[in-house]
Amino acid sequence: MKVFLNFIILFLAFFYCRAQQTKKAKTEDSQSIYNIQDSVSVKTRDGATLSLMVVRKKGDEIPAPVILQSTIYVRDAGRDMVSLKRAVDNGYVGVIAYARGKRFSQDEIFPYENDGNDTYDVIDWISKQKWSNGSVGMYGGSYNGFTQWAACKDLHPALKTIVPYVAARPGQGLPMENNTFINPNYEWAFYVGNNKYLDTIAGNDRQRFRKMQNKWWETGVAYQKLDSIDGVANKWFQRWISHPSFDHYWQKMTPYKKDFAQIKIPVLAFDGYYNDGQSSGLYYLRELQKYSPQTPAYLIIGPYGHFGTQSGGEATLYQYKVDPVALFDINTITYQWFDYILKNGPKPKILKDRINYQVMGANEWRSAPSIDKMSNGFLTLYLTDNKSGSFYSLNSQKPVKKNYLEQQVDFANREIANNDYYPDPIIRKEIDTSNGFNFISEPLEEPLLINGSFLGEIKVSINKKDMDIGVTLYELMPNGEYFHLSYFIGRASYSTDITKRKLLKPNEIETIPFSNTHLVSKQLSKGSRLVIYLNVNKNPFSELNYGTGKTVSEETIKDAKEPLKVKWYNDSFVKIPVLTP
Repeated sequence: MKVFLNFIILFLAFFYCRAQQTKKAKTEDSQSIYNIQDSVSVKTRDGATLSLMVVRKKGDEIPAPVILQSTIYVRDAGRDMVSLKRAVDNGYVGVIAYARGKRFSQDEIFPYENDGNDTYDVIDWISKQKWSNGSVGMYGGSYNGFTQWAACKDLHPALKTIVPYVAARPGQGLPMENNTFINPNYEWAFYVGNNKYLDTIAGNDRQRFRKMQNKWWETGVAYQKLDSIDGVANKWFQRWISHPSFDHYWQKMTPYKKDFAQIKIPVLAFDGYYNDGQSSGLYYLRELQKYSPQTPAYLIIGPYGHFGTQSGGEATLYQYKVDPVALFDINTITYQWFDYILKNGPKPKILKDRINYQVMGANEWRSAPSIDKMSNGFLTLYLTDNKSGSFYSLNSQKPVKKNYLEQQVDFANREIANNDYYPDPIIRKEIDTSNGFNFISEPLEEPLLINGSFLGEIKVSINKKDMDIGVTLYELMPNGEYFHLSYFIGRASYSTDITKRKLLKPNEIETIPFSNTHLVSKQLSKGSRLVIYLNVNKNPFSELNYGTGKTVSEETIKDAKEPLKVKWYNDSFVKIPVLTP
């Protein structure tokens, strides 16, 4: 009887508290200035259902422009609500559309694959609502940046501008970079794909995926067997690695080639020198400039990482203390831009020209009319076979006699990993000299401003049919420390065409051009020296190319019987973009 009475008391107490909470919520709702619809459903043309949240100013019946975010990240409602209310506070209607299969959508989740068409359908629905004035602007970072460009592949008339931060480009950036698959998207697939919200347990289980990665590395099984090692099937990973070329599967997700010609709406992009996926975000701008040069596209870029860009920068990035002037208020600039485009307001003051960049080491912002015009020349340096201390000479004069440096890479030896390309920390006291080759220039006689993306050609012959290479650019400062400037990682067989694999001919001299490197702006000091680190990519953080010519994800340590023998020829060169007075 006592247990029953306790149950009744708890039961009544629960409902009393629930009633009080409901009363409080209703009171807060009646006092709120926001009209919140948090469970809106929109049908797509192919029958899927998308889940949306819409926030408007209560009592305001005048149609307004709409600020849309299209995302796969279903976070706690409070966090998303902050950004929706910010739109309302700035005089707009705020809308978040969640990707197919997320939140209240019952469809299957396939990251990247449906976002372009689905976002078009959301914009079409918005344009027909009585609270919409027919003008939509989009913004957001990473995946949310990708969805904006995806929406531009088939542009809806109501979409008037996009503001992508560190936009992703599926197929080039993640889950592969220059046709080499890298590991971070593996666990990300579970994080966004396991349930209607976010699987933070899987997403934060670094130990699980590091264990899987290390076991793959140690045992030498095929890269495509990663999920067998993990013990949990990863259908997204398997889907991605079945497309190692940048084929139609990837091309249909975002604008490709002539698709850019029909993009006439203004664009404001944000990116960072140390954003892992920088090549993705800048690809869109470069292609837009190529196919539609009259489109008003702007860029704000500085010493930021992937997440730091989206918050307006970090005072310390990878142990590097950034110039104070580099930090900015990204929310304020974003809404200044929306006011400029959607409400005929003034242009944001930071936009002095199309490209607006912070010069590291100079504590200043500069601007240029295009990415290409950030520089007015190139410093061409050859990777010679002449010794320069413990390194080799990086020389402006092409060697008279053709020669080479020889390297042997034993893929079966898992004690040795290489290609130390990742910029963490940005400033380091020493760099890897145990394998691969380092090339060093003479000390600079005057200060030098490096501005843009370095490129080059590697002349090489190998005894196999393929390899993945890494090229890293450093400044060796007068104090003896190395400043990481930029890097390239990519597959040789795709160096001339990312859509079609062309295997190397064993023991013949081949030219491997590269250009998709990270853009940077850095003021170098008098007395500084430039350093190039050249190596074959071999580490547990990405796919391992054994060079057989087979599909790389299917190769195993059994394909490592014969070491890779490389001859790096001394007429290889890099071209470093500079801005001179």
